[in-house]
Amino acid sequence: MDIAIIAGLLLLGVILFLLEIFLIPGISIAAVGGVLATVGAVAYAYMRVGFWAGHLTFIISALLLALCIYFVMKSGTMDNLSLKSNIDSSVDVMQDVHVSIGDKGKTISRLAPMGKVEVNGNTMEAKTMDEFIDEDTEIEVLKVYSNSVLVRKTTNS
Repeated sequence: MDIAIIAGLLLLGVILFLLEIFLIPGISIAAVGGVLATVGAVAYAYMRVGFWAGHLTFIISALLLALCIYFVMKSGTMDNLSLKSNIDSSVDVMQDVHVSIGDKGKTISRLAPMGKVEVNGNTMEAKTMDEFIDEDTEIEVLKVYSNSVLVRKTTNS
């Protein structure tokens, strides 16, 4: 009867550990239950069966858990849960926009430090170096990136 209790607790602990590792991320009830069941099996073996049975139960539980993880990983079960597609496309936002350094425009939204601007009739994403620029403020393009522009407030002289 003692061996059946130990085997049942070990089996329950391994099942709960596998649930925790492969299905329920984070520390959850399955992890706590797996630890309690495995420690309970080892403690029960030490107290009820003897010193060597406790050592043997501990070794068996570690090997059983390692083997189960190995066979689950080897069987390809995890391949069904993982994403296999790659995204190899790209978007060139500034492809048809003709903006160069020194062009003037105005802000459509507040740049804090990013927002929308209109330059040469084109609306695009813009950013400032370190200042906030209010809406409907005249700006000048300092640098053109692949998806946005760097701007500053124009000085009216």
